[in-house]
Amino acid sequence: MQQQILRRVLLWLGIGILLAVALNEGSFFFLRSEAGRAPRAIELLIPAGTAERMARGEASPEIPADMVFVIGDTLVVRNEDSVAHRLGPLFVPAGTSASMKLDRAENFIFECSFQPSNYFGLDVREPVTWETRIYGILFAGVPLGLLLSLYSFLIWPLRPSADGSKAGRKE
Repeated sequence: MQQQILRRVLLWLGIGILLAVALNEGSFFFLRSEAGRAPRAIELLIPAGTAERMARGEASPEIPADMVFVIGDTLVVRNEDSVAHRLGPLFVPAGTSASMKLDRAENFIFECSFQPSNYFGLDVREPVTWETRIYGILFAGVPLGLLLSLYSFLIWPLRPSADGSKAGRKE
């Protein structure tokens, strides 16, 4: 009888892990988070005419309101405008570029001179590695498998045998 219980629990545990693999990897594939990539250099271009747009209170359509990064990315700000601009600790004279290594996970709000709001958001996230994906599968799959196993005993209870002990279904 103990073998039958163990086999059933292991079967449903395996099914729970398979379901977790399908759900976790399926959502990872379809959502394609920015955190699911390797660190790289990302360029932020300040186009020519940004200062004039700012004077009129207009946003430059080429510049996003905020950006998402992973730890290890390097933000490179390239200024093609005719005036110097600032982004947090970076001072970027006209026609030059400056860079900043993003080495910790945090939501930054920097003062900047190329947005009408005068603020620019940087969201730095932990990268999603294969280890974090495995943890996600195990943290979802094991409890799911155990719950399915318990429910299986309610739906298909062990039947008592002729000698009074419990026995599983006849196959």
